[in-house]
Amino acid sequence: MEAASLPAALELVAGGGAGLSPEKRAALGASLLLLQRDYRFERVWFWGCIQGVRGAYYIAEGLGPDRAAPRSRLYSLNCVEWSLLPPATEEIVAQAEQLKGRFQGDPSFEYEYTEINAEDAERLFEDGKEFMIKEETRLVATIDQIDRAVGIIPRGAFVKTPLGSVHENRNFEGLSLTEAKKLSSYFHFTEPVNLKNKTLLEKALLDPSTDFLDSLEHDIPQGSWTVQLEKGGTVVVLRSLLWLGLTFYHVPMTKQYGYIYFGTGEKNLDLPFML
Repeated sequence: MEAASLPAALELVAGGGAGLSPEKRAALGASLLLLQRDYRFERVWFWGCIQGVRGAYYIAEGLGPDRAAPRSRLYSLNCVEWSLLPPATEEIVAQAEQLKGRFQGDPSFEYEYTEINAEDAERLFEDGKEFMIKEETRLVATIDQIDRAVGIIPRGAFVKTPLGSVHENRNFEGLSLTEAKKLSSYFHFTEPVNLKNKTLLEKALLDPSTDFLDSLEHDIPQGSWTVQLEKGGTVVVLRSLLWLGLTFYHVPMTKQYGYIYFGTGEKNLDLPFML
């Protein structure tokens, strides 16, 4: 969610139990502005918090002019000092998927591979690498997984130019209350997958400038999102049941929207059996 509107946004998502102490809010309010200045980001989003056994990681994302470009991610243990994370690669994500259990809260903590096939073991041995992975690497992969799976925006909030870059839509004034209650009105803010499989007839009904992302209505498994009205029906709140702790909010007929994650960084693998 937008760093500048963080205090008000946290109040809108507080219904799910997510929140920060007054001290953390004050520290974030000051440090995120300095972060934007020092790294020369055009915008800074407060992504959320991954709670470990012995500490928590507070995550921020820096954006440039092209909103679809890879985002710079940073983490802090105290909401004051920030460290830049390396970009997520397919290899890092594949390694992290083998790890189970809670985060420790220590970036230098090392996990051992408990299950590794012979081919991967031989490759690591040839590269001179040990069968270890640092928690900082796991953090990179987990943030990327959550962003790809449940990082969402309202339909029309961003537009794609003919040159392929993505920018905020200055004409976006929010969804109507009727539209805001539909999953089809929200898009995954990542590279589309299902959109490429649509037929030419289906694509002909879409606006290429706004409908260039995958909507939530076809997410698998079905029922992995809850849609609720809160604050007397003035705020629409979506919560992910696949990544518990992800909360998205939108105030209909306004430009106020955003998502935030407060959780343990563990995927709810039991969801298909719970629906």
